[in-house]
Amino acid sequence: MDISEAEQVFVADILIVDDKLENIRFLSDFLSKHNYQVRKAINGQAALTSVKSLPPDLILLDINMPVMGGYEVCKHLKNDSETATIPVIFLSAGHDINDKILAFEAGGIDYITKPFNLEEILVRVQTQLKVQQLQKNLRDRNHEIQTMLLELQKTEAALIQKEKLVSASQITAGISHEINNPLSFIMGNLKPASEYTENLITLIALYQKAFPDATPEIKKFIQYIELEFLTTDLRGIINSLKTGAERISSVINAMHIFSHLDETGIKPIDISENMESVITILRHQLVLNKGAVSISVVKNYEDPPKVLGQANLLNQALLNILQNAIQALESKISSVIDSSFKPIIWINISTTEQQSVRIIIKDNGTGVAPENQSRLFEPFFTTKPQGKGVGLGLFTSYQIITEFHKGTLTYHDSPEGGSEFIMEIT
Repeated sequence: MDISEAEQVFVADILIVDDKLENIRFLSDFLSKHNYQVRKAINGQAALTSVKSLPPDLILLDINMPVMGGYEVCKHLKNDSETATIPVIFLSAGHDINDKILAFEAGGIDYITKPFNLEEILVRVQTQLKVQQLQKNLRDRNHEIQTMLLELQKTEAALIQKEKLVSASQITAGISHEINNPLSFIMGNLKPASEYTENLITLIALYQKAFPDATPEIKKFIQYIELEFLTTDLRGIINSLKTGAERISSVINAMHIFSHLDETGIKPIDISENMESVITILRHQLVLNKGAVSISVVKNYEDPPKVLGQANLLNQALLNILQNAIQALESKISSVIDSSFKPIIWINISTTEQQSVRIIIKDNGTGVAPENQSRLFEPFFTTKPQGKGVGLGLFTSYQIITEFHKGTLTYHDSPEGGSEFIMEIT
């Protein structure tokens, strides 16, 4: 069907509102002959009821009616978002300029005076219907453009995030490889080093027992090196080296779990294990103000079932949401005067009645203003100061949870005053 055929099929619906039945019949007969669908209302309240049930394409509205006049009817229509765009042509016997001004102030789009000139009415009706159709086409086109723009933003954001994820995986793989080799060497030598140290300390003790009267030179050197302190401190150094190496090993293991470098495609995911790896990665960010403030992480894992998904992507979503919580707490700490404020992140992992895994991450930070909540998951939307964020973190998390894993991600105000993000994955 081409455009001309579509125009022929379209039949405009016109509502005539007038308390004079002869006027309604007169206009109705005339417009019906010109292939318009005509409805009638004999008072203002009946007109509003008719419009509410089925909005017409155009209204011919008499001004002087009892109880509810045309101006009042028009104002009701314009104050309702569902009927505000319907064009209203006023009908009046008055020729005074003030009547016309009041009509246009009420929201009318045209004004026809009685007695009617039928050809004039036809032309004005056709003109306003054409304008209305053009405006509708423009709104539809604007909506299409907005939709295309949003899709372009999503595509751009997805490409940026994909590049970031690839780069992050490559960097993680490089760090893991470069650190693992020397770390293995250190861990492999710590045990014999500890044993050798204990043997040497034992040997010195045996010498002291066998030869209590050391030479003045040996006594002087024992005092110089503070042998008793040295012995104790050396054991502590060996233990510290061991603890540090184990800490590095746990971080490397967390990075390994976080990125799942040796895994591709869909795999069963242990959410609790992956959450722990993400927390380990973020551990240094949980200490703020140069160590003066620490964010507490309260965890409640209820041993949920594994879910099928892409572990590295899911971990990125968890990381983004946790970083968002940390930044909200950091912002609150910098603005709150009360030194008794304790920053906390709560993490709850459980199973729903539908056997989905539910992950709740909430904080007692700054929260999100009501006017911004509906835009949280839009690409490039951020409430952070310029240079502090590009608005891709929550958008990426939403895409990962809802599109890649067919789950849900919602935001709520936290009862503790901050933010609460709820994820559900089957």
